[in-house]
Amino acid sequence: MYQYHKWLRSFHAVAQTGSFTLAAEYLSVGQPTVSEQVSALENMFSVELFHRRGRFIEVSAAGRQLYAITQGLFGQEDEAVQLLQSFRQRKAGMLRLGAVSPPIAMNLTYELLQQYPDVELDTSFSSELDTLERLYNFDIDVAILALSGFDQRLHTRLYRRYPIIAVVRDDHPWVSQEQVHIEQVRGERLVLRERSSRTRQLVEEGCRRFGIGLDCVMQLNSREAIVHAIAQGIGIGFVSAVEYAETPGTRPITFVDHPLYIDYHLCCLAVRQKRPMIAELFASSAQPST
Repeated sequence: MYQYHKWLRSFHAVAQTGSFTLAAEYLSVGQPTVSEQVSALENMFSVELFHRRGRFIEVSAAGRQLYAITQGLFGQEDEAVQLLQSFRQRKAGMLRLGAVSPPIAMNLTYELLQQYPDVELDTSFSSELDTLERLYNFDIDVAILALSGFDQRLHTRLYRRYPIIAVVRDDHPWVSQEQVHIEQVRGERLVLRERSSRTRQLVEEGCRRFGIGLDCVMQLNSREAIVHAIAQGIGIGFVSAVEYAETPGTRPITFVDHPLYIDYHLCCLAVRQKRPMIAELFASSAQPST
């Protein structure tokens, strides 16, 4: 079994890095060793784990199935090493948090610092797909995501719910109103995020419910770029209320009865939900709020 462990470790490193060379660097061994161990695994079980095309490799269908297993196997091994390192560094613990929204993550980070002053926090931000991938790879412990779908590999709980608001230029007619009705979006020129954005998806779904067609005149891939476009008068945009940062030339506008909202979920791998620090975090911090 120990021999298989070494072979599987080499396979996992290649699948994770996408390269035999990078896998060898990651494992601190020679590239021939990695190649030999992966080949030994393939020969032993008569299976092709990688499609080799010159210098390029692609994980095969069988390899993808095996990688789904080794992610858990070696992810927990890496977690054990991190725990031992924290003991050596005399730290009370470490928690790695990934999120799609800096304001949401900062709220939770502040709460954690108050509750666990001796815990080392590592907070990072990326897209939902990248954050999920890091969670599955054991690169982070907990994530805050505006999930569009749920995976049985995850343990999730509603963390916060926020209304989605409009952002307009400070000379827009809506500025003189305390609130606007969602129907007033009809006919407005819109500046929207890319189609994979959960905020955009929720705005489109909500407007469809009210029979409102959307006129997207510009699509941008960052919240900051959208706010600047709004300030230039290109159109109006949408953000969750917690994400609006006061910017010269723009104003936040709320909708009557908050017809659009976004849910942020606290997520971890289901196999890790009973780990003490993660379980305590879910119990103490995942308090639904509107």
